[in-house]
Amino acid sequence: MAKPRMQKGMLARRATPGATFAVRVTPNARADAVIEEGDRLKITSTAAPEGGKANAAVGKLLAHALGVAPSRLILTAGATSRDKTFRLD
Repeated sequence: MAKPRMQKGMLARRATPGATFAVRVTPNARADAVIEEGDRLKITSTAAPEGGKANAAVGKLLAHALGVAPSRLILTAGATSRDKTFRLD
């Protein structure tokens, strides 16, 4: 996974326990990025969508943007879809 092109904690204001995040994922992208689009986040990842690699990469990117540990994020919906929902514990 390439180095994320964003500041750590850029979405820290959203990092409240129990918060949910609707995410649209683009795997096999040119660069890793997290983009706010209203209430939804768009995450591009260089990881391939095979064997859960993209899901793991997206979780790490989102955690980095929120400024929290990746273990605090739980994928609640969309394990095999581009539209995913994460919950922060």
